[in-house]
Amino acid sequence: MAARRRRRRLKKQTRRKLQGWGAVAALAAAVWGAANWSTVWPVLVTVLAAAALSGAGWALLRAHRQAVSRDQAWRAQEEAQARELSMAQVDALTWQEFEKYIAELCRRDGCTKVVVSGKSGDLGADVVGYLADGRKLVIQCKKYAAHRSVPSQDMQKFVGTARLEHSADVALFVTTCRAFTRDALGLALCQDIVALHRDLLGSWVKGAHLESLIPLNGSGGGTRRRSSA
Repeated sequence: MAARRRRRRLKKQTRRKLQGWGAVAALAAAVWGAANWSTVWPVLVTVLAAAALSGAGWALLRAHRQAVSRDQAWRAQEEAQARELSMAQVDALTWQEFEKYIAELCRRDGCTKVVVSGKSGDLGADVVGYLADGRKLVIQCKKYAAHRSVPSQDMQKFVGTARLEHSADVALFVTTCRAFTRDALGLALCQDIVALHRDLLGSWVKGAHLESLIPLNGSGGGTRRRSSA
């Protein structure tokens, strides 16, 4: 206890000394400034003007960043609404019409020899075609309600047939629902299956090119892509 009190006294004495020296330094500076005012005032004015300009510049930069952020948020909201308007038309399709519509999107983006199965027992190959660079494309189409998630069982079936049965170079699982379950998306990433949920499909419908969407694979909305499979 005695040692602690001594330390407190030393700290208090040191603080008082520093305050005293600070007061002396401030007084000396004031006296010197008054004696050399003709030299000091231009420097002082320059410093104050620079500080004012810096403050104004920082305020303008902050306002600009806030405006850009609001604009980006507004654009993202508008794009999401536009996708949903387009997806409302897709939602009105039957599952057979949906497969044919996906085939038309493939043709629009330069795919060739596009064929629609249009029947059960196709082993996951609802749409088959070839990308512009010659790679074989096999697509599984699942027209689910928007609020649903694609379960891992659906992904497992497609994984088991896309390459073994159909020799796909690019295997695409496209759905009208908003997300894949964590297990389904993890399996897709692990097995190099392109997972196209509702948001990415909406971008495709609105004109995004298929080959620009393939690298996104499950990201951008719905369930976020994990950093590792």
